[in-house]
Amino acid sequence: MSDTTHEGAVAVSTPPVSAADGGLSPAELAAKYGLSVSGARPSLPDYVHQLWGRRHFIVAYSIARLSAQYTKARLGQIWNVMTPLLNAAVYYLIFGVLLQTDHGIDNFIAYLVTGVFVFNFTQSTVLAGTRAISDNLGLIRALHFPRAALPISVTLIQLQQLLYSMIVLVAIVLMTGEVPQFSWFLLLPALVLQSVFNIGVALYVARLGSKVTDLAQLMPFLLRTWMYVSGVFYAIDKVVKHLPTAVGVLLDLNPAAVYIDLIRFALIDSFTSAQLPHHVWIAAVAWAVVAGIGGFVFFWKAEEQYGRG
Repeated sequence: MSDTTHEGAVAVSTPPVSAADGGLSPAELAAKYGLSVSGARPSLPDYVHQLWGRRHFIVAYSIARLSAQYTKARLGQIWNVMTPLLNAAVYYLIFGVLLQTDHGIDNFIAYLVTGVFVFNFTQSTVLAGTRAISDNLGLIRALHFPRAALPISVTLIQLQQLLYSMIVLVAIVLMTGEVPQFSWFLLLPALVLQSVFNIGVALYVARLGSKVTDLAQLMPFLLRTWMYVSGVFYAIDKVVKHLPTAVGVLLDLNPAAVYIDLIRFALIDSFTSAQLPHHVWIAAVAWAVVAGIGGFVFFWKAEEQYGRG
C-alpha cells in the first residue's frame, strides 16, 4: 500500500502487512521487512566514510564561520591576531615586568608570545568545542550529516586563526634576534600533532557539553588553571626542582606544555641548542593518538543522541 502525499511530494511505499504479522513485536516487524531506526548510529567504519564524504562541507563551513566571526567589528579579521597579541602584552607586563618570572629564560618575549599563541589554539578549540552541539541544534535537526563534522570544523576555525597569528609570531621572533634555521621546519609536524590532539579534545567536550550545558560556564575556569600549569609564562624545569617528583612528571607530560615546548624548540635558538628531550616528541605523538582516536570513538558512541530532547 502507499501513503497519501501532497501534490509534488514523493510517495513512500510500505510493505503490505499480513494478518500473520499481528503477533509480532515492533522490533520483529522491522526486522522482517528490512526496516531500520531513523537516525540510528552507523558502524564506526561507515561513520568514518560518511565523515570523509562531508570533508568539503567541513572546510567550507569552517571558512564561512571564521569570515562571519568579526563582521561587526571595525577591525574585522585583524582581531584574529590582535586578541592573542594583547593577551601576550598583558602577561608580559604582569609576569615579565612585575613578577619577573623571566629570570633564567633567554629571549623571554619570544618565549612568552609563543606560549600564549600556542596555548590559545587549544584553549579556543576547547571552549568552542564545548558548545559545538548546543549552538547548532537547528542545523543538526534540519540536516542529516555526521555530527563529528561540527567539532572538527571548530578546530579548523581555530587552526586558521592560529595560522594568522603565526605570521605575527614569526615576525616577533625575528625582531627579538632569532634567525631562521632548519629547526623551523619542525613547526609543521608540531602543529599537525597539536591539531589532532585538539580535534580529539573538542570531540570529548562536545559530547559532554551537549548533555551538561553548565560545562560551558565552568570551562573557562578549568582552562585558566590549565594555562597556569602549562609553563606559558615561566619555565617548568625551574619550578619542578621544588616540587615532588610525581608532580614534576605530570607537569612535564602536560599536553599543552608538550606542544608549547615543541614550537619553542623549533623557533627559539636557546631551546634548539639545548636539545629537546626525546620524551617530548613521544609524548606529543601519544597525546595526539590517544585524544584523537579516543575522542572520536567517544563522540561516535552518542551519535544518535545529538539534537534530541
